[in-house]
Amino acid sequence: MLFRQMFDQASGTYTYLIASRAGGEALIIDPVHEKVDRYVQLIRELDVRLVKAIDTHLHADHVTGLGALRDRTRCITVMGEETRADVVSMRVSDGDSVQIEGLSLQALYTPGHTDDSYCFVMQDRVFTGDTLLIRGTGRTDFQNGDPRAQYESLFGKLLRLSDETLVYPAHDYKGDTVSTIGEEKRFNPRLRVSSVDEYANLMNHLNLPNPKMMDVAVPANMHIGIAQENVVHRDWTLTPAEAVRLLGNPDVRFIDLREKRERDKNGTIPGALHVAYPSLQEHLQPGGLLHELGADNRKRLLFVCAFGERSAMAVLAAQEAGFTSACHLQGGIAAWRAANAPLASAPA
Repeated sequence: MLFRQMFDQASGTYTYLIASRAGGEALIIDPVHEKVDRYVQLIRELDVRLVKAIDTHLHADHVTGLGALRDRTRCITVMGEETRADVVSMRVSDGDSVQIEGLSLQALYTPGHTDDSYCFVMQDRVFTGDTLLIRGTGRTDFQNGDPRAQYESLFGKLLRLSDETLVYPAHDYKGDTVSTIGEEKRFNPRLRVSSVDEYANLMNHLNLPNPKMMDVAVPANMHIGIAQENVVHRDWTLTPAEAVRLLGNPDVRFIDLREKRERDKNGTIPGALHVAYPSLQEHLQPGGLLHELGADNRKRLLFVCAFGERSAMAVLAAQEAGFTSACHLQGGIAAWRAANAPLASAPA
């Protein structure tokens, strides 16, 4: 496995790049905007392909690199379903898995630092965001933080992992790089409490100043969605009402870019063909499924995803590959469901 821990001195942020092998798929956790050039260079040097970028929560101390990495690499952006960010490609809930080739991370909903905080468990380690820090815990006094919710996240979820589980936080300000669940149980002063009331009292009296970047970072991190207007202005977008009228049309093929978990959870458009977004490029190449379907624009490819971000990127890729009639469903399955358009309960 390829594993890199990177550090942003200005914000004290740790970013993690993970892949199962050279030449394979990779994901990144908690990227910082100012470090995107370095991430892209490292991705190239390690010979991996970035397919997913995760934020553990809406950060207040730095501007996220999610949007810039998506624009540079066309990766899938991932956050918890509770996030206030305008558009992310994939939203996860408690217990969901985030998968790339050879690796799987389990999402744990751990509110308290913020109301959209998640941790991600992978094999022998857990990426704890700002929920559990090394010899500390994340503050709970802004962004709908709640010390009682954080107590349950810590004692009800994270501290139930095995003592040998490695702890990789999103921040550290003392130079520590990794801990274990067992170490934190023994030595973390924030965890030496006898009740939720004691923990809440401790967290409510920290009297910390706001993060220096808070007024800049939070608004910026709430607006990271791809500029789908660029696709709209080129007449490559269909509303749910327009797309419904094309159901059953033999000259149109709906292409669902979501993963199986998303389709199982939210249903599919009847007759849609499943092509997971990370494999899109190979399917657009000669010999690929979509290349054969869309050759000479015999069939119009209508891309669908969860919220419209992956499908907008797919339209751009298809248009660049010469499929001039390709289009996408604006707002994705979320908009389709809101319009009460037809859905199958199981994947097509």
